[in-house]
Amino acid sequence: MLTQEITPDTIEEWKSVYEKYKNQLKPNNKTAEQLIEYLKQKYPVKEITDNRLKKVVTENVLQNDCFAEKLPADKDPKAIVFAIQNKGAGKALYEKQDAQFKGEGIVVGIEIVTGYFMVEGSSMLWDELFAYRGLDATDLKNFYLVAEYINCLKKYDIKEKTEKY
Repeated sequence: MLTQEITPDTIEEWKSVYEKYKNQLKPNNKTAEQLIEYLKQKYPVKEITDNRLKKVVTENVLQNDCFAEKLPADKDPKAIVFAIQNKGAGKALYEKQDAQFKGEGIVVGIEIVTGYFMVEGSSMLWDELFAYRGLDATDLKNFYLVAEYINCLKKYDIKEKTEKY
């Protein structure tokens, strides 16, 4: 999760990582359903039915061209939102929250059609979900997304994806 100021050096580093890995990567993105199943299996979650939070997720898709272009013309976005509970595996996420999120709940919103997701309250969880979800063909053309993906894979040592890198 991008939490630092972007500098020209940062952009050059992203481009360097992109150049190194762009020809090695293939589309491998998981569906929203697979992402939800992963989240539910790994963390104690509670579905949130608050329509305001669902609207935040769907509006992020609709108002950002890079996400909206992944939404078929005949489909409306549909969101599901979960709160990560502060127990079991979720407790570790709360214990390792970034300073700017300390004391906040951790919420994950997933748009079902496009697979877009957002995380509030934990950059660690965003990075983990991003590494798990993977990239589609469009994402693979974006130097920032490729660099972020490689960084997340290495951070979480996701073996089946990192062995060749």
